[in-house]
Amino acid sequence: MMTRGLTRRCARCGHGRLFHGYFHMVDECPGCDLHFEREPGYWAGALAINIMATGGLFAVVFVALLAVTIPKVPVAPLLAVLVPIAVLGPIVYYPFSKTVWVAVDRAFLQRLDPNQRPDERL
Repeated sequence: MMTRGLTRRCARCGHGRLFHGYFHMVDECPGCDLHFEREPGYWAGALAINIMATGGLFAVVFVALLAVTIPKVPVAPLLAVLVPIAVLGPIVYYPFSKTVWVAVDRAFLQRLDPNQRPDERL
């Protein structure tokens, strides 16, 4: 399920083409009719995943660059690497965060009650 999310595919059936353009996700999967936004505020989890992924990448790169350049840290080159990560990271990861969130949500709901179909519209 997570592999499907990381490759921008439907967590239930694996169908692709979930996006019109780069930023607009379809309301339902074209392959299995899974309705993605189950309730208002549903995409807050995708936002959290995006922040964690981008922040994690930023932290790893920052610590690695500091470790390589200590004791004389060149600030301008460090900023030249880190600012694009902070600005472009969330934009690049945006569609992936949505499909990963759908996969995480389905995995948790399926674990709670395997007989229930949590993907039905409310």
